[in-house]
Amino acid sequence: MYQPLLLTLVALVSAVSWVAAADVKKPNVVFILADDLGWGDLGCYGNRFIPTPNLDRLAQQGTLFTHFYTAAPVCSPSRAAFITGHFPGRHGIHAQIAGSELNKSRAIPNFLDPRVATLPRLLQKAGYATAHIGKWHLGAVAKAPPPEDYGFDFVKATTAVNNSWREESKDPQFRAKSTALFVDEAIRFIDKHKSQPFYVQLWTLIPHTTLNPTAEQMQPFAKFDAREPASGGHRSARTIYYATVADLDTQVGRLMKALDDRGLTENTIVIFSSDNGPEDIFIRDAGHSGVGSPGPFRGRKRSLYEGGIRVPFIVRWPAGGMKPGQVDNTTVLSGVDLMPTIAALADIPLPEQHDPDGVNMSAAFRGKPTQRTKPLYWEWRFRIIGPVANISPILAVREGPWKLLFNPDGSRTELYNIPADPGELKELADKHPEIVERLKKAALAWQKTLPEGPYEKNAGSNAYPWPKSR
Repeated sequence: MYQPLLLTLVALVSAVSWVAAADVKKPNVVFILADDLGWGDLGCYGNRFIPTPNLDRLAQQGTLFTHFYTAAPVCSPSRAAFITGHFPGRHGIHAQIAGSELNKSRAIPNFLDPRVATLPRLLQKAGYATAHIGKWHLGAVAKAPPPEDYGFDFVKATTAVNNSWREESKDPQFRAKSTALFVDEAIRFIDKHKSQPFYVQLWTLIPHTTLNPTAEQMQPFAKFDAREPASGGHRSARTIYYATVADLDTQVGRLMKALDDRGLTENTIVIFSSDNGPEDIFIRDAGHSGVGSPGPFRGRKRSLYEGGIRVPFIVRWPAGGMKPGQVDNTTVLSGVDLMPTIAALADIPLPEQHDPDGVNMSAAFRGKPTQRTKPLYWEWRFRIIGPVANISPILAVREGPWKLLFNPDGSRTELYNIPADPGELKELADKHPEIVERLKKAALAWQKTLPEGPYEKNAGSNAYPWPKSR
């Protein structure tokens, strides 16, 4: 008489468990990517000049990571890594994707191969509503695939084959207003799809040059302008840049409030980061504004020193068990980790043949500092413009606390203990030859797996025209 009762109880428990599992909603994901924002540009990362209360609040509600790296020191390759989980060199994307002629001269494809597995396509197939809003920059030539071909249900993009905002080429202040437009689109998409899991990829145009903020945006920063009569009262680079970043913060605040108002905050993973370090004022288009902060680090955009590839990374996900207000100084994260990590958190297996370079760091997204199991590699084949101290060698690898930078021809070799020396000032190669040899061997082996291409003259050279006697 007990067996039927036991079977009934087992069936009931199984049914309840199945219903409970079915009721567990997959997390929404909002991925906000700034363009050329430095590690030190936010108040929560130490900036004392730019008010960023909304991003600071986001960090207070989640976890701020201090060891996050992009997969490249410029835009297109770092973006390719975010959505593929691959080091971008695997796809021949060694620098920004530009016009066909420049791409050909650099042996860079005109667009990311749409056949490669991508994070948005994985999510789309698993029932997510997916959107790309804002800067694309993974192919805009006439025959490039549109962003929809990479797994997006909804696209409203710039720097894509079919730009969505026609006023971009007509309004000199479109860039200054663009983040507000992007957030408007994101809110509309969320409202339309809030009954199902959604993935919103909002990639801003700012603070990438050329910057032209509105008078209203600049007004709070007028104290940084030159005021002497002889100067004509010109706007300072700080006014222009700070106004731009402050508006970015304002618009992110609008998006966060929209999530709050709709009761979506608890189970939405919000990620905020940047594609690479801050632009250098030596670049012509940044001559009026290139004062973004790499924080305590050496290097800027294009450099493989920390300031070029180490950027802000903030994650908030209350439902994931993350304690608010945490600063993770331990976990080493990379852009290549995003695909395997989000896939794991959404309980979606990666394609068998995909072979990601990144690793599943979902424990860190749940508030548990995690030790990295794979090294990180970078290659920069081109010149670096700016102060000599920021000009890095061609190759870099980080494993554990160690970071090695070197030129394949042996002309430069530099080893740093990053946690102990984040500014990369104490070169230790002579003191640890065994570490140098091991990391150099690994980096060269990795480099051999990449598609061949030209190296720009003087790439990796930090030679300076030192004064000489006649």
